[in-house]
Amino acid sequence: MQVHQIFFGLKSTGEAEEMQSDSALQDLAFEALDSFQIEIPSWGFANTGTRFGKFLQPGAASTLEEKFCDAGQVHKLTGVTPTLALHVLWDLPNGVGDAATVRALESQYGVVAGSINPNLFQDQEFKFGSLCNPSAGIRERAVAHMLDSVDIARKLGSRDISLWLPDGSNYPGTQNIRKRIGWLEEALQQTHAKLGPEQRLLVEYKPFEPAFYHTDIADWGMAAHLAAKAGPQARVLVDTGHHYAAQNIEQIVAWLLHTGMLGGFHFNDRRYADDDLTLGSIDPYQIFRIFHEIQLSGKDALGQIAFMIDQSHNLKGKMEAMVQTVAAGQELWLKAALVDREALDPLQEKCDLVAAEELFRGAFWRDVRPMLKEWRRMRGLPEDPLATLAESGYVQRISVERGSKLAPVTSYA
Repeated sequence: MQVHQIFFGLKSTGEAEEMQSDSALQDLAFEALDSFQIEIPSWGFANTGTRFGKFLQPGAASTLEEKFCDAGQVHKLTGVTPTLALHVLWDLPNGVGDAATVRALESQYGVVAGSINPNLFQDQEFKFGSLCNPSAGIRERAVAHMLDSVDIARKLGSRDISLWLPDGSNYPGTQNIRKRIGWLEEALQQTHAKLGPEQRLLVEYKPFEPAFYHTDIADWGMAAHLAAKAGPQARVLVDTGHHYAAQNIEQIVAWLLHTGMLGGFHFNDRRYADDDLTLGSIDPYQIFRIFHEIQLSGKDALGQIAFMIDQSHNLKGKMEAMVQTVAAGQELWLKAALVDREALDPLQEKCDLVAAEELFRGAFWRDVRPMLKEWRRMRGLPEDPLATLAESGYVQRISVERGSKLAPVTSYA
């Protein structure tokens, strides 16, 4: 077999399945699992909320060290989360001055800094926009923050600067949309010019929120245009929650792969909008379909795609939810790796719709948990990371230690 067939092909039914030994199947599954790593977000361990308020958790992280501690624990349990995404201002209020602290925490907790996320929504002067603000002075300060973020990433050895831009407007006629496009192109070109040779600028998009009339980067086409305008080290970042309910996200992924513009993902799940739910909790078949498109591109493409989680939980325990999401991602990645693409291709060519769909669906419905459990055992990892987390007492311990710092919550009867 060729390398592509070994990694992505699987004789999973009938005669083909009988011909393949258990050893070969295990090798295939293990190679797929070894190829999958996913970055976890610092803000996923902290107390967050909705526009209406927060439900506080006693075990939530409130310091950078607590976030690293939690991330290190997730990596020990799963073995596939070696990097922690950091948010400028939330995690690095002193900019590059916090680099030494981060380095010490990396060494202590066994995970390293991942993508660096600029913060262009927190400052009050960004009320009417940051990189797209009508005020030239405010735009300059927003660009300066982007350049600081590039410096932070370089100091920490982080490849990706991950930009989510909240800019937009709420009412028709209140902003000049085309002027804002020009300002944004200019700002991203300035940022790109500051990138080191190994760094990338990932441009995220979102159709609405916090702006409700128009958002300056509302879809993948706008993001791809802006990345192309910025320069050759810019790519598009796809957040699975940032789409209209009926959108075919895997088709978007296929287009971005085809054009060489796919830089990475923020994974979460949603029922209505940007709900930040655990991966696969609403539509696991969608993530499977996305992974299928990625794996069609072969192994070389994988190194250019950043897999990241972006979710924050108000009701589920933060540690439990993070482990649950990582495990779900591994299961869906393995399911997609077990699609028999060698058999699927001719079925697609002759438009044998039922057979093609059944082959595809069969891989999705396959129970891969025994293979994943064996992979963990062979890699010296807990066979059931969620159960091991519960048995370890870690959540109970941090809830006691950190909960004592929570301010009392007023109850209105």
